[in-house]
Amino acid sequence: MTALTIRDVPDDQIQTLKVRAAQAGKSLQAYFLDLIAREASKPTMAEMVARLNRETTASVSTEDVLAAIDEARTGK
Repeated sequence: MTALTIRDVPDDQIQTLKVRAAQAGKSLQAYFLDLIAREASKPTMAEMVARLNRETTASVSTEDVLAAIDEARTGK
């Protein structure tokens, strides 16, 4: 496993994170590991778009849509 060092984190932000870690009943290290794991597991918007493009297809033409609208209006 890789060690990670983050430099120049403002003191007030570290204090906020320490409080949140304590409220969650975790060490600061465990809290950060959870944050990193949660963030890494969320797909980016680009990844979501790529997935949707791969998994969705539409074979309906404009003419098909217009015909369906006309049928719905005329009750056929």
